[in-house]
Amino acid sequence: MFSHMTVGSNDLPRSRHFYDALFAALGARPGRLDDKGRLIYTHAGSMFLVVAPIDGQPATHGNGGTIGFAVADAEQADAWHAAGVAAGGTAIEDAPGLRSNAFGSLYLAYLRDPDGNKLCALHRPPRD
Repeated sequence: MFSHMTVGSNDLPRSRHFYDALFAALGARPGRLDDKGRLIYTHAGSMFLVVAPIDGQPATHGNGGTIGFAVADAEQADAWHAAGVAAGGTAIEDAPGLRSNAFGSLYLAYLRDPDGNKLCALHRPPRD
């Protein structure tokens, strides 16, 4: 059900030190920074990210965090997004769609739930 987890940080070097040690205890490699300044860990098919919040506000236990849900395809992501908006959620970020980054192409759809929690539907299309 989940594709990834993201937490916010006001001090990425401090967070890197902490999470490198934390995940090393699980046999994972140290995190790496991508071209957007996100600290990314991958291990056993999962992804964990540490980021400075996109909105420029300080990171808190909620700001900067994203809960990611794995979906089967773009159509399911679109249906998820539409259902969320219809049920009282708020569309955020860019419209649902395909985005490319250092990890390849991803189909993403973002919402905030009625309490403001940031959610993402994520589909990883097969690589060409």
